[in-house]
Amino acid sequence: MPKVTSKLQLTVPKAIADQYGIRPGDELQWIAAGEAIRVIPAGKNNLNEQERPVKERLELFDQATQRQKRRQARACKIVSPADRGWKREELYGSSLPD
Repeated sequence: MPKVTSKLQLTVPKAIADQYGIRPGDELQWIAAGEAIRVIPAGKNNLNEQERPVKERLELFDQATQRQKRRQARACKIVSPADRGWKREELYGSSLPD
């Protein structure tokens, strides 16, 4: 984890810099976001949420909603005991000697 130097500078981890195309000399935008700080590469078409057109913001929201629904559907697949293909008695009885 990067540490802040005495000059209030920090090093961007290489993996993050590579992922977002950050190069020496690039400017970063710092935005206070409640208890967190968002760091956005300036000039990379990363508009502030309020600067995005309403239609685009709604499309992004709809996409995020669909992703969340897919995640929840995968996480909530509960198999009922009848659908398992075995019974509890069979499971415990199979280890007993004949």
